[in-house]
Amino acid sequence: MIHRIDAGPRMSEATLHNGIVYLAGQIADDDTADIEGQTRQVLAAIDALLAQAGSDKTRILRAQIYLADIADFPGMNRVWDTWVVPGQGPARATVEAKLARPEWKVEIVVTAAI
Repeated sequence: MIHRIDAGPRMSEATLHNGIVYLAGQIADDDTADIEGQTRQVLAAIDALLAQAGSDKTRILRAQIYLADIADFPGMNRVWDTWVVPGQGPARATVEAKLARPEWKVEIVVTAAI
């Protein structure tokens, strides 16, 4: 069975299937914040969605991080490093990408076990 969280006409914020939760790309609510502020907001959104799915950040299997400017890599990592549980870091990739809106500095997609 497939369960969808916050399903809309175009996408769902999360999809659960066979004990895995797949999150849509998460972006900051306040797109005027700097990279650290946007990263904090994105990670909080991930925490909230994982909780809705019955999971948490210690169960993340993979994270894909998209930065509008790779020069923001150190700032994003400062926030990430305080958020991730020591010894529980997921497999991760970070790339520079043109995001859907120029105000967005970071978008993160995660897949986690439930």
